[in-house]
Amino acid sequence: MAFGKLEDVGQKFTPCLMFTQEKNGQAEEAISFYTSLFQNSSTVGILHFEENEGGVPGTVKHAQFKLNNNVFMAMDGGLAHNFKFDEGVSLVVECENQEEIDYFWNNFTQEGEESMCGWLKDKYGVSWQIIPDNLAELMNDPEKGQRVVHAFLKMKKFDIETLVNA
Repeated sequence: MAFGKLEDVGQKFTPCLMFTQEKNGQAEEAISFYTSLFQNSSTVGILHFEENEGGVPGTVKHAQFKLNNNVFMAMDGGLAHNFKFDEGVSLVVECENQEEIDYFWNNFTQEGEESMCGWLKDKYGVSWQIIPDNLAELMNDPEKGQRVVHAFLKMKKFDIETLVNA
């Protein structure tokens, strides 16, 4: 798939993921993985590096894709970059129910790694937060907000029933 004209994304901010160091060359695979997990997702276009363009031929020069109708961009960073993905930036997925939390958690942690309080890293090193969509409401409840926070501080993957009953 190649780009003709870039699509007007209609968003004020569009996250761009750069796959560097040991993850260089995995942008296209990651796009395919991410678009397989989310509904209303697709690859809009991928432009590959060609010979003598400064990147590794065949890797992603620039790509645009949608996850749940939200536009993202990605590229492989074949040059010597002194950075990679870390927890300083994460993508938050708000889930309607425990089944949805389990679905994303299980798919992202397969070959990835779990962390605390709904955080994880996928197999590409991208950090995600898989949270219930009512988390803010639960935390702001004057009667049980503190109990909710204490409960989730002990969790890796969020358990909605435990939070609701805190």
